[in-house]
Amino acid sequence: MAMKLVKKTADYSIYKRSDDRYAVKDADKKPVNGEEKVKILVAEELIKVTLPAEPEEAPAEDEAAADEAPAEAEGDASAD
Repeated sequence: MAMKLVKKTADYSIYKRSDDRYAVKDADKKPVNGEEKVKILVAEELIKVTLPAEPEEAPAEDEAAADEAPAEAEGDASAD
């Protein structure tokens, strides 16, 4: 698997793999992965990242409130 050097800085080297993905290695030639790799590739404008859609929290809050109300009513009835 031959990798082509795309960019080299003092901190890291970016390679393009034969499957058109990128590999990032730090100054010690150790692979960089995860969020750090994504930040480097985005900063170099080699990839574009879209943020995930924010989950709808309003329905979840309504369900939680509905679950709490019957539990409180049951607790009051057994206290008598």
